[in-house]
Amino acid sequence: MSRWVGSNGYEIEPIRLDGRTLLRVRQHGILVAYCRSVAEVAKYVDLDELVELVSLPSAAARPRG
Repeated sequence: MSRWVGSNGYEIEPIRLDGRTLLRVRQHGILVAYCRSVAEVAKYVDLDELVELVSLPSAAARPRG
């Protein structure tokens, strides 16, 4: 799944809670809010500052050829 980080220690991550997909907003690891939309996330963090974190496969997981 995707994860985004912003300034001031904000982290946004999509999660499943009670069968619904929500966006969890945390600051320095502390829960700030569960948001149903990106518009709600914008109340807490400047969307222009968010950067998506991408997980790269480790060297051991890559096929050798």
